[in-house]
Amino acid sequence: MDEQGTIGTAPGTDVIEAIARATIGKLPARFAEHLDAVVLLVEEVADEETLTELGIEHPLDLTGLYHGLPLGEKSSMGSGTIPDRIHLYRRAILEEWIETEVRLDDLVAHVVIHEIGHHFGLSDDDMHALENSVSEDEVA
Repeated sequence: MDEQGTIGTAPGTDVIEAIARATIGKLPARFAEHLDAVVLLVEEVADEETLTELGIEHPLDLTGLYHGLPLGEKSSMGSGTIPDRIHLYRRAILEEWIETEVRLDDLVAHVVIHEIGHHFGLSDDDMHALENSVSEDEVA
């Protein structure tokens, strides 16, 4: 609710994308320099084909997805392929935001960094450390 007690509109794809790009902009240079060719897409929900491939029954159960090969698995033989992509799914993110009451920018940052982590082949612990480094920049 806003100051007048009315319910506002849900953040659109443009807001989610702006938060995601701001998060990417806070990454250490050693990560950011390898993300230029990665396409960021914000969509309402994952398509049926993607959900079926992943064995996910409900579209609001998938907040983000990385499509591509981790950097360590790439070779020069992969030229001419579709660029790596990070998909963020707005409705699933908003659903999780409502359910968890986590700040929207923190939630989007978490999803983006998790998907970026897949691009780099990072472990869950490494993803958490990267997320913490971005969050610490805000506090400093």
